[in-house]
Amino acid sequence: MSTQREPTKKGMQNFAVFMMAGLVLLVLAVAASISFGAAQMNLKLAWGAVFQFDPALTEHQIIRTFRLPRTVADILVGCSLAVCGSVMQGTTRNPLADSGLIGISSGSTLAIALCMAYLPGRTYADTMLFSCLGAALATGITYYMASLGKNGMTPQRLILAGFSISMLFGAFSTFVAIKFKIGQALDYWTAGGTASAKWDELLYILPLFVLGVVWSLAISPSITILSFGDELAAGLGLRTRLVKISSTLIVLLLTGLSVIVVGPVGFVGLIVPHIVRYMVGVDYRYIIPASALYGAVILVAADIVGRLINRPHETPLGIIFAVIGVPYFLYLVRKQRREFM
Repeated sequence: MSTQREPTKKGMQNFAVFMMAGLVLLVLAVAASISFGAAQMNLKLAWGAVFQFDPALTEHQIIRTFRLPRTVADILVGCSLAVCGSVMQGTTRNPLADSGLIGISSGSTLAIALCMAYLPGRTYADTMLFSCLGAALATGITYYMASLGKNGMTPQRLILAGFSISMLFGAFSTFVAIKFKIGQALDYWTAGGTASAKWDELLYILPLFVLGVVWSLAISPSITILSFGDELAAGLGLRTRLVKISSTLIVLLLTGLSVIVVGPVGFVGLIVPHIVRYMVGVDYRYIIPASALYGAVILVAADIVGRLINRPHETPLGIIFAVIGVPYFLYLVRKQRREFM
């Protein structure tokens, strides 16, 4: 007997409608991202850079060199962070799980700070490797701390351990920045944003982003079973340890790459899966692809807001998601407290 409910025809139709709506929103968000920014230009001129590029026009150069790669970076990072959140919430059965909240992003940040300090002639591959290793270190320490005690790892322990690691690694990052005088560079990067995204860097990491997302889709049926509990999943013949290792590797890969591109932006992986779960139910065969799509939509939209609310200056993505995410996080904490009491 399977714990997975077979999707009904109506459920699949609703999912298809929800995904189609997401695609429409993404197209509109991409169009707005290309059309609007600090440099003012009319829509005809902006879209001419996409379909009738003229290298002699400065406006077309701005679109091709800055806005297009920035939009692609928003899509990749939004998709990745939302997938990370949905995978973590499914495998840990913790509705508060997010790569930014449990210390993974802070591990990547510390590793990149060390890379800046000790490898001034670093390549992009060096930065990518350091970021993923830092994410792995933070994850290992967080999960170890959360699993201590008689009851093992609980949602509350995981969040508390994650906050502790985030604060510790944040302090270490500040120490490194002061000691090696890289504070300005590190502050600019940790604020969060895709303004500095470049085509060659995006093309370099694109295959790894695709690998992580496709891998998460491949194990989504197993995550659905695992989300009902380890004992039940094992009783149904699921190799729970293998699924958890695969999920952890996906989260490390996608988080490490996202931090390289945009910096340690939090709450995307917390908010998006909850919105999606409300619309599509508890089946991760639906939650993960929907989270990927709507994560991209939300990050592109947030980036547009960041460009326009203080024009011609930009508001970092980290600030925008903190304003949105902190109240939502407090709401979830209060909700979970009611459920556990």
